[in-house]
Amino acid sequence: MDFDTALRRYQAGEAERADLKLLVKQLLKLLVAKAPGHAVEVRVPPYGAVQCIEGPRHTRGTPGAVVEMPPELWIDLGLGRITWPEARDSGKLRASGERTDLSALLPLVED
Repeated sequence: MDFDTALRRYQAGEAERADLKLLVKQLLKLLVAKAPGHAVEVRVPPYGAVQCIEGPRHTRGTPGAVVEMPPELWIDLGLGRITWPEARDSGKLRASGERTDLSALLPLVED
């Protein structure tokens, strides 16, 4: 399976667990490529977590800056189907610490 196939299934409302996993991981890779660093940890359980954005490096324990959301919300953000403010207002996005506003980095792929 590839990104385009998983994306088509997601857009059709037919995505399976494997599709969600592939889309989440690929979009997280694009985020890291666009904003390398270790200042913010972006978590999309249960499929992945990455550190990105330049700034103070986190080495032990819970990072000072964390963004966490469900897979579908991350995919919608990455594709530009929802804006950062809309995601925050949804109540499904948790962001704490400095540099956790990812709006300047999104979307990662045009839907």
